[in-house]
Amino acid sequence: MNLTRTLIIGNSGSGKSWLAERLAKHLQVPWVDLDSIHWLSDEHSIARPRAEVLGMARVVASEERWVIEGVYGWIISELLPRATALIWLCVDDDECVANVRQREAQRDKTDELLIALLDWAGSYRTREDSSGFSAHEQLFDGFDGSKLKLRNRTEVTTFANTVLQAN
Repeated sequence: MNLTRTLIIGNSGSGKSWLAERLAKHLQVPWVDLDSIHWLSDEHSIARPRAEVLGMARVVASEERWVIEGVYGWIISELLPRATALIWLCVDDDECVANVRQREAQRDKTDELLIALLDWAGSYRTREDSSGFSAHEQLFDGFDGSKLKLRNRTEVTTFANTVLQAN
């Protein structure tokens, strides 16, 4: 699999950042989380203007080597022509929700942003926007480069370990 320019897509809590960080470190390439481009604030409450987001994403993707991960299909679709590999973390919604709960355990369970994130992760297969299951499936099916669909955390971990041990 040619991982020179790798895009990782999937639901919130699927393990995109976990995998991207390890791949980028192993490959010695930049890692970009599309949340850092899409949102103005760390609290994920104020989005950047769409044109600005796409401009920033295109600049990142113009580099020769990278790992970029995110849930935003509308951004990913712009970057696909530059990608050499697409990895879809197609993890069950319930597992993603559990992962978000674990990752955000320090937050107050009544935090409105946490509740919204949990609802978001739990609705992946029913969302009809560019960040939902069917949009990701279309991106994956339409991609002509190297691609891989990982269906659970065990497959994600096994893939990461295989790549990390390859060199």
